[in-house]
Amino acid sequence: MVKDMNLSYDNYRIFYYVAKYQGFTHAALVLGNSQPNITRTIKNLEQALGCKLFVRSNHGVQLTPEGEKLYAHVSLAFQHIQAGEAELVANQSLESGVVTIAASEIALHYCLLPILKVYRTMYPGVRIRVFNNSSPQAVEVLKNGLADFAVVTASHDFPKTVHCHRIMDAQEIPIAGSPFSFLREKSLTLKELACYPLVGLAPNTSTFDFYSQLFGTQGLIFQPDVEVATADQILPMIKNGLGIGFAPMAFAQDDILSGNVFVLQLNETIPARPIYFLKQTDQPLSLAAKELETMIVNKS
Repeated sequence: MVKDMNLSYDNYRIFYYVAKYQGFTHAALVLGNSQPNITRTIKNLEQALGCKLFVRSNHGVQLTPEGEKLYAHVSLAFQHIQAGEAELVANQSLESGVVTIAASEIALHYCLLPILKVYRTMYPGVRIRVFNNSSPQAVEVLKNGLADFAVVTASHDFPKTVHCHRIMDAQEIPIAGSPFSFLREKSLTLKELACYPLVGLAPNTSTFDFYSQLFGTQGLIFQPDVEVATADQILPMIKNGLGIGFAPMAFAQDDILSGNVFVLQLNETIPARPIYFLKQTDQPLSLAAKELETMIVNKS
């Protein structure tokens, strides 16, 4: 029966090394301690546990049956501790680790993917997890502690606990496919553009809010005839002639060069859309996450 439960980690640490190296002297050398201290600690542990843990032999010391039972548990615990320490050391050297990012579609393609490509080459041992959400959803993921940081196009007021850094701007352009080739040489206003079928994201997305505000400056209502769930679905809809839409230049450049779509001439200027880096001010980042943060922020 245990007489004294006030046993410290050091008691079991010393027991582990004496059992592992089968000797007080060897354990003292490994631990950088003195043999009398090692002997005294083992005696105190035996007294507290109410049993003999070691017996002396010609080769040092050996575990008693009681000592064998205790060592089976203690050695397993120390294996877990040492594995945890090794994992932390690896994380601090960027040899491993996990970085979780919440990103809106435009922010992911326009800003984040080129950076992640470089990061992955530099730190192949770090696992990268990306939540691809709308901007409002990405902010919620961050607030709930499910991501290290977020990269979004939302421009609304962020919570006080969220640090916001503007990285870059994404410029979007009006584009159309071959069914609307009769508009190729025309100069259009937003009001004239609104007379044709539009392709866009559904409400409750930052993209929908952005174009609602843009059309609203001309007294118009932005009401897409074809609603899609993510920004990368807009371009295929336009290419297949389902309507006219807006897409970042980076998304549409290849299709413009190949003639699949063309840029419409719009009288009104489409404001650039800011892309923001967000992180929780009260959430510490791992070294792997800090390094990726530096690469993203330095892009600005």
